[in-house]
Amino acid sequence: MQSADLTLRLPEWMQLPVPVPGVELEFHREELLSWHVDLETERVRFLSLIVGDRGAIREAAADLDVVHRFDITPVDEETFYAYAVMDVRAADERLMGTFDEPGLVIVPPIVYTGPETVHVTLLGEPEALAGLLDRFPEDVGVEVERVSDHQRRAETLAGRLTARQFEAMETARELGYYEVPRTASLAEVATELGCSESAASTLLRTVESELVDAALGR
Repeated sequence: MQSADLTLRLPEWMQLPVPVPGVELEFHREELLSWHVDLETERVRFLSLIVGDRGAIREAAADLDVVHRFDITPVDEETFYAYAVMDVRAADERLMGTFDEPGLVIVPPIVYTGPETVHVTLLGEPEALAGLLDRFPEDVGVEVERVSDHQRRAETLAGRLTARQFEAMETARELGYYEVPRTASLAEVATELGCSESAASTLLRTVESELVDAALGR
């Protein structure tokens, strides 16, 4: 068996509609932990771990006609579990049908880092993985991050990092702070975050410490 890490870029028609067009939610990450499709009701029940603005996300879910239930269990100020029941859209069927292949399974969690960006790990026979890319809709962008013998993932990261720490990590990566060689300074990261160099350094060192612990299973 082999596994593959994929990053998907969803076209607009596959993204969950935002109730107020042009308004961006403070959303950093969603880890889809488990899901079940009820074929009789054509609805899906799922549990996610989300990092973002809890109140705004709850309001947005309430305004969506396809969402019939959205229950929240807080972890901290910015992280919470969400249990939801929603209609299975044609777009959802089309995307998930891509993975409905003998010898192929999705390894949870499915991670959303934006409305259009999805990270998926798959486990399967080499033959099933080899034909996967041809099954995606043409307008879905697919980037293969890794293909190798399966490696079990460490525990979820969303429960380890706060929204501010995610923001710092994402900003540092986008600016090139983690490039080799480094193409952005700590001062540039701090400016983008709107904080002092000392605060930016503390944020990034905390992120790095948590990532190391997660990788070591601690």
